[in-house]
This record gives sequence, structure tokens and C-alpha cells, in this order.
Amino acid sequence: MAGGQGAQVAKGSHTRHAILGMGGVGGLVGALLASAGDEVTAVLRKETLAHFPPRLSLESPLGSFSVDVQRATVVREPFDVLWIAVKATHLEAALASIEDASGLGAIVPLLNGIDHVSLLRSRFGDERVVPATISVESERVAPGRIVHRSPFLHLSVSTCGEARLSPVIEKLRALGCSANFIADEPTLLWSKLAFLAPFALTTSAARRTIGEVMGDHTWKTLLDRSCREACAVGAASGARLDSARIVESFASLPKGTRSSMQKDLAAGNAPELEAIAGPILTRGRQLGIDVAATNELADAIRARAT
Repeated sequence: MAGGQGAQVAKGSHTRHAILGMGGVGGLVGALLASAGDEVTAVLRKETLAHFPPRLSLESPLGSFSVDVQRATVVREPFDVLWIAVKATHLEAALASIEDASGLGAIVPLLNGIDHVSLLRSRFGDERVVPATISVESERVAPGRIVHRSPFLHLSVSTCGEARLSPVIEKLRALGCSANFIADEPTLLWSKLAFLAPFALTTSAARRTIGEVMGDHTWKTLLDRSCREACAVGAASGARLDSARIVESFASLPKGTRSSMQKDLAAGNAPELEAIAGPILTRGRQLGIDVAATNELADAIRARAT
């Protein structure tokens, strides 16, 4: 199923998007793109289709509105961009809905973690898959209803997709999204993970908001240690990271912020532990880097999830 580079999206053109994973992130991206005049198709599980409304609603600091979206259960038509925004734990099952990838342009994964990039490139081709990360707190509160809770929304995209995706990124910027292209893929991916893993693991293990974690010496120490561990492993993997800056950034988060892993655990859903902690633990052990704090937090979450 490997494909070539795919067609470029002409500036100012009407772009066709398919979104695989209509949760908080996929729904947010879909709503914004549809509001910009692009055609958006939500790719849904068969059991979800009957309950998903024809209009997607968004409540966001960027604006609150409802937009029309198409609905489908498989990907077999041509699309300029396929956004993959499922949980890492659901990726394999979700990919089964892609019946024909020959008409796809760019494939942009917005998953947590790192290892999904090599998996997708092995299936769809190196040039077609454009690694990206998104930093936001957004939640699906009902089918087709998305609440964007954080005051920030930042999208980082590999420059391998710049020629094809620049018009799309311009539309998102015009709507208030902070977005940029990054040439260094290890730094692109590890910058997100080095922030996300300490935040998600500590808030989940502690069952506390980031503000409560920051106010407790024991949990704050684990947060800082796990951040330094993630940065050490990322740096050894070729990324350029500033652990001090990332540690400082936790204090700038709204005090009531909770991680998606924390919400998954509270709802009884499987946490994305392998995707988020896995790369740090596995590579850390391979490289001989101390990852004790990350391991302690992961063990606490595993015990809670079983």
C-alpha cells in the first residue's frame, strides 16, 4: 500500500479532508477545517455512525459554532489529507478502515508517542506520511460535540509536508491556531513526548490536576525527574531538547488541567501507557540511561489500570 508523494493542495483551493478518530483532537481539527470552507469527512466505526450527527459542534476560545461534515465508515475515495487522531491503543483497528490508500495525498498522524510514525511509513510510504504533533486540551463530550478547554492550540508539522500542507496550515493559522513547520523530525516528536510523558504520567499516577501536582513536593519532584529522563533519552535519540524550559512550562499550564491519560483512567478506559512511557523506558534501558522516575510512575498506573 506504499504510496508516492501525492498531489499538492493549491493555495486557496477547496481541500478534502478525512479524519480517522473523531475524539477531542480529531473533532477539533475537523470543525476548524470545515469552518474554513473545506470538505471534512468523519471516518467512524459502524456502531458509531448511527449516533453521529450530521453537524459537528465546537466550543472553543477560537469560536463556538456548528458545521456540516460528511460521514463514512471506510476510506476508499481520494482525499487531499487524511488526519489520524485515534488513541494509540486503537491505531491498528482504525487502519483497517482504510480500504484504498491510492487516492490519499498527505497522511498526517496526530497520535501521542513516536513509534507510530515508522509503522505508518512502512504501510503507506515515507513521503506520504507527514509526522505532526498537537498540543491542546480538547474533549469529546458527546458524539459530534467537542469542547476545547485550553487557551492554547499548537500544531507542529514536519517540513516534509510543507509543499502539500502550507495552504491548510495557513487556514488554521487564520482561525487562531499556532502552527509551524519543523525540519528536525526527532526534535519535533521528542519535544512533544518530553512534555507529555511527565505531565500525563504524574497527573495520572497522582490522580491530581497539574496545579495540585505542582503544589506537592513529592509529586513535583517526580514530575521534574521524569522530565529530565525523557529529555536525556530524547537527546540520545538525536533530538534537541531543553529540559529546564520544559520543567518551567508546567507552571504556565492552567492549574485545573488534567491529562487525557488521567481522563481515560477515570473513565475506565485503557491508558496510552505503551505509546507515552514506552519509548522512554525502552530506549532508556537500551542506552543505559536512568529512567527510574518514569518507571515508578508507569508502574503506579499499570497497577491502577489492572
